[in-house]
Amino acid sequence: MVIEDCLFCKIVAGEIPADIVHETEDTLAFRDINPQAPVHILIIPRKHIATINDLDDADQAIVGSLFTAARDIAAAEGLADDGYRVVMNCNEAAGQTVFHIHLHLLGGRRFGWPPG
Repeated sequence: MVIEDCLFCKIVAGEIPADIVHETEDTLAFRDINPQAPVHILIIPRKHIATINDLDDADQAIVGSLFTAARDIAAAEGLADDGYRVVMNCNEAAGQTVFHIHLHLLGGRRFGWPPG
């Protein structure tokens, strides 16, 4: 399902250009236009799912594919050995600004804890 006013759905549809670094049948990954680390890649499902709260049990494989894509991209970007962070925000108070679930893959620098 493609939602007309969804930025990420438009990227999936090829209506908006993106620096795509990885794609599979279920996922698409591209560089964030406002990077928060030397490597900042967004990994999205091709299927529109607005928030984590909107996941169905049938979406488990899709969510799993986001994480295996993160693993593969981290290796390709040279991040796997030193480490990287993956984050998914849910709703506005947590920092979600595009309502199409997505993982942030961040790496290339040391991260503190707790975040945010």
